Parts: sequence; structure tokens; C-alpha cells
Amino acid sequence: MGAVWKREVRSYFQSVLGWVFLAVFFFVFNLYFYAYNLSYGYAYLSYSIQSLEFILLIIVPVLTMRSMAEDRKLKTDQLLFTSPVPIQKIILGKYLAMVFIFSIGCGAICLCPIFLSALGTVPMGESYTAILGIWLYGVLALSIGLFISSLTENLVIAAIGSFALLFASYMMSNISSLFSSSSAVLETITGAVSITTYLSDFMSGTISITGILYYLTVSGLFLFLTFQMNLRHRWQKPGKKGRRIKAGAFSSAFVALGIAIVIGINAGASQLPAGMKSIDVTYNKLYTISSDTRKILKSLDQDVTIYVLNKKSSEDEVIRKTLKNYQGSSRHIKVKYVDTTASPNFYKTYTDSQPTAGSLIVVSGKKSQVIDYSNLYEYDYSSYSSYSSSGSSGISAYDGEGQITSAINYVISDRSAVIYTISGHGETSLGTNASAVLSKQNYTVKSLTLLKVKKIPASASAVIINGPTKDFSKEDAAKVKAYLNAGGKVLITTSYQQASDMSNFDSILSSYGMKIWNGMIIEGSSSRYYQYSCYLLPNLVSDSLGSSIDGYLFTPYAQGITSAVKKGSKLTYQSILQTSRKAYQKKDLSTPKSEEDLAKEKGDRTGTYDIGASVSSSSTGGELTVLASSLMLDDSIDQTVAGNNTELLSDITATYADTDSASVSIKARNYTVSNLTVNNALSNASLVILVLALPIALLLVGIVIWFNRRRRV
Repeated sequence: MGAVWKREVRSYFQSVLGWVFLAVFFFVFNLYFYAYNLSYGYAYLSYSIQSLEFILLIIVPVLTMRSMAEDRKLKTDQLLFTSPVPIQKIILGKYLAMVFIFSIGCGAICLCPIFLSALGTVPMGESYTAILGIWLYGVLALSIGLFISSLTENLVIAAIGSFALLFASYMMSNISSLFSSSSAVLETITGAVSITTYLSDFMSGTISITGILYYLTVSGLFLFLTFQMNLRHRWQKPGKKGRRIKAGAFSSAFVALGIAIVIGINAGASQLPAGMKSIDVTYNKLYTISSDTRKILKSLDQDVTIYVLNKKSSEDEVIRKTLKNYQGSSRHIKVKYVDTTASPNFYKTYTDSQPTAGSLIVVSGKKSQVIDYSNLYEYDYSSYSSYSSSGSSGISAYDGEGQITSAINYVISDRSAVIYTISGHGETSLGTNASAVLSKQNYTVKSLTLLKVKKIPASASAVIINGPTKDFSKEDAAKVKAYLNAGGKVLITTSYQQASDMSNFDSILSSYGMKIWNGMIIEGSSSRYYQYSCYLLPNLVSDSLGSSIDGYLFTPYAQGITSAVKKGSKLTYQSILQTSRKAYQKKDLSTPKSEEDLAKEKGDRTGTYDIGASVSSSSTGGELTVLASSLMLDDSIDQTVAGNNTELLSDITATYADTDSASVSIKARNYTVSNLTVNNALSNASLVILVLALPIALLLVGIVIWFNRRRRV
């Protein structure tokens, strides 16, 4: 086999075919590599690799057309088949020679992520997965071309036949989309014979185990068919009709058996659990569902159906993979695709307004919730440098898991959880981000003026008092304390701009052994503040909160919290946020105008300060949590630290719900990495060298070698 491989590789490079294949391969890839990665600065190599998907249908037949047909034409196949080398090794040697030449191109592409990494952050896992995908795709295409070449001795017919079969298989993915959901069998069949079915998985950052099995087993099948075809040629000798009939029947039986084995392997692989069928290698783990979601799905005891308002073949790739993971994590999750062309009024059973295409409707029993497609993504309208597989631009984050898990929580819950925000004392309204987090946890947020009610409703899941600047009345303070004593949960943020006399408000804190230091906390450690020393970046010291937070928390103009909880009492004090040991307290400080206003002076107390803490009562079950910076929940402050402040809010309020499932909020995941920084000189040099010089050089080398051989002959 080794001798056959060497002979074939040498023949490709002693003729012009191998050089033409590589020249066209590099020209097409390098052109898109220059455009996408070096001109536009995209960090994703898959954008460029996808350009090879169609061009391989054209250049693979050029490489494979002579593999078997030329030997038949020159009658050298009889010499090969009568040699000591078994037929299967001859076929395998020829095939591996073509795979080697194709692998030269793919091997060169493997250098691109390393090159791009010098220009910025590159998703290495996704890049090399895309390369693996195109390699498997090409390996299958080569096996098909080899088989077609074994059917004829005419090189032109072999090339045209290979292209025709490859193109037909390539188009099957588009033909599949023409069938409605009612034609599931036809859709499955066309999807199975399409060579691009699994390629999209690799291009979108998923190592598809079923895809690897598909490409390798079908490649093996075509090699087996090539072997059987050559055996048939060998047996077809004049004067031995009976032998030809027996051999033909024997060969047909083996072909049928081989096809059945391949179908069986792939059918079995398709039944594997979702977690075993693919590996998510995306930079931000877009398709992987979190442990919180898995916990909810594991505890499901009622069926939940997720209707996708789209044909399966047209569905957003990211959402499709996410839903597949939900299905694989619980037998109670069912996903059904609704062709809105065939059923345009399907949505009216669940909502009056028509959702956009690709929207989801989550249903369990009589409860349902619509997730509009636009809510599955977050958009950055100041930048349009990223796009999804469906072409949507300006996407900054993917919130599919958060929205779907929230909807599942809602439809399986038998009650509505309400959080009241107190108003009437100069409180700050919750930011949009904070409200969205609570909504995703399926809390209904309502405003409550204590003056207008006799008491806080006992049904309240929690009460939020966000940065009051005026003191409470004795009656209002008493209502809050009564709610706490009845086992209520209260979250308070404080404002450094509060009135000088907040005695009634302070009594709420003191009832749970807490007190706010007068003045503002200034950070003395440069690593623990942002821009100004009053813009604190505190340490998260809680063992039970913030496990999913990766990065800083931002607490501008914070105050200090001190504990007066006595040992042996039924109150338990727990620190949440702390400054460094170099922090100090500035008393009676108005809004600072410069860093000089924040400089440490004689009398300023230095030490570690709590700026976030909670106290729980073992006797009543009440819990009071204080974050000593009302700006923490401001949208702009939260966005400065990529939503970490509201992530902490989510962790705090998650403990307020009656059940675990009703309180989980999954954070949206960044959709793309930042663009690369490529200077014009490098971009222009790459255009000249990679797109023009390299392909031309390969062609010239091939022509020179071919011409010299012709001249010697």
C-alpha cells in the first residue's frame, strides 16, 4: 500500500493536477481570509473556511477523476490487480494519496489561528473545529469521487459524474427545507444524504460526534463500493457467465450488507443522549446549558412543550442546538416545529399579537409564555461588527437559555411571586437591567407606597427599598419591621445623599443589628477602585452568593456597614462585600469634584469596611440585606462591569422565592469576541502574498514541472 501511495502522490505533483488543486484551494480560502479576518477584522476563521464548502465540489473531481479511470483507460488496472498487493490496499493507497494532498491545504489553514492570535483574541476551539469539519467534508467528497472514477475509463465523465453527485448531495439541504413538517420522513431522508448536514455544526463551534461518525462511515462505505466495483471488473471475464452471475450476486449481497451497517451505525448514533452527541467548544459556551438549568430540568415532573414558530430546516442554528440540549436533559421537554406558512394562525391559541418568525411558545398544561425571537438576543446598536449564522448584525449577547429557563419556570409554577419596591421617601427607581433580572426570575415587580396601606402584603416574596433620601415615618418603619418579623425578606440599598436625620429608617436596620457609617468610604488600594478612589471595586466575600460572577463588582459612593449583632442572639450577620484594609471613611463629604477632595486626612478611620451584608433571624425567618450603594443597580454602572452587579442581585433575590425553580436567572452570554486589530500594511501585504503570489507560484511550479516532463518525453 505504501508503494501505491508514493506512486500516486508523485504522479499528482509530477503533473499539473495536484498543483492546480492547491492553487485554487489557497486562492479561494486566502481571498476570504483576507476579506473577513484581515480586512473586516473578524476573529472567527469559520467565516473564511465556509468559502471552501462549494469550491471543493469543483476541484475535488479534478483530483479524483484520474484515480481509477486512468488505470482502466490505459489497461494498467489488470497489472495492479494481478500484483501481490491486495485490491483493497491499492484502493486505500490511492485514496490516502488524495487525502494527503487535500490535507496539505487544511494543514496550512491550521497556522491561521496562531497568526491571528497575535492580532487579538481568537476562539481557538471554534477555529480548529471548523478546520476539522471541512477536512471531514473533503475526505467524504474524495471517497465519492474515487467511487465515480471506478465506474468509467473516461476522465471527463468521471469528473462530471463526481461533480453531479456531489452537487446533488450538496443541494439536498436546500431541498430538505422545501418539505413541511408534515413530510418528516422525506425531510429526514434528504437530510441523511446531504453532505452538508453536519458541516454546519462544525462551523458553528460544535464537535459533532454523530457528524464524525457520519463522515467516516459514509467515506468507508464509498471505499467499500469502489472495492466491490473493482472486484466485479476483475470477475467479468469472457466465457465464464455462470461465475459472473454468482460473483455479481455475491457482490450485491455484500453491498447491501455494507449499506445496512452504515445506516445502522448512524441510526444508533442519532439515538445517543444529547450530551454525548456533540461537544460545545464555542468561546462563550453558547450551547451548553448551566447547572442551574439542568437542576430544574432534572426535577421536572410535568410535560413542557416548546413550539418553535419556524420550519426545522430554517431555524436559527444557535437556538436549535440549545433546544436540543434541553430535550436531552429531560424526557419531559418536547420541542415541536410549527410551519407558520402551513399554520399561520397557530399563535392565536396562546397570544393575541403575532410573534416574529423563530419565536418560541413554551406550554405546560393551561399556562404558556411567548418568547419573541428578538428577546433571545441582545443587540449593540452602536456596533454592527458581528453577525449570527442567520446574518443578524449587531448581536452582543445570547440570552436563549435565560429566556427559555425563565419561561419553563413560569409555566410549571402554580403561583405568581411578587416583589414590592417601596416609594415615597425619595427612592431611586430600579434600572432596566435590574428589572429585567427580576422579570427573568418570574417575579412580578410592583410599586408600593406604605402611606396607602396598613401593612406590607404577607404574600410578598420580598421588598426592595432602593436608596431612600428622606426619612421614613414611624408608621412606615414599623410596617417594614413587622414584615421582617413575620419572616419577610427585605433588600435595602443606601444613598450617601440621604438626609442628615434618618432615625426612623435607621431603626429598621438596628432592629436587625446593622448600622450605616456616616460619610463615604474611600479606597486606599489602587487595585480596588476604578478611575476615582470613591468608585469602589469591592471584594465579594460571601460563600453563598456570586459563584457565577467572573470579574469586578462596582459600588460608587458607598457607605460602610457595621454589625451590632450580639453573640448568642438569634440573628446571624454575614458580610457580602468588603473593601481592602487600606480603605478609609470620609465624614460629611458632599459630592467630590476631584481626587484631592478624597485625599486621606487626619482623623479619617482606616480599615476594612463592609459595604454589603445580610442578617437573618433564626426565630422568624426574616432576612435583611443591605448594599450600601444605591448606584449599584443603575444601568450604566452595571454595564461598566458587564452586568455583574445585577448578577449579584439575581443571586440575592434567588433566595427569596418559595421554590428553587421560580428564582433562577441565567445571565446572557457574550455572543462574539472582540474584533482583531489589523493595520493596513499587514492587510495589504497579505492580499499580495496570500491571494495573488502564492496561488500563482503554485501554478507556475506545476506548469514548469509538467513542461519539463513533457519535453523529456
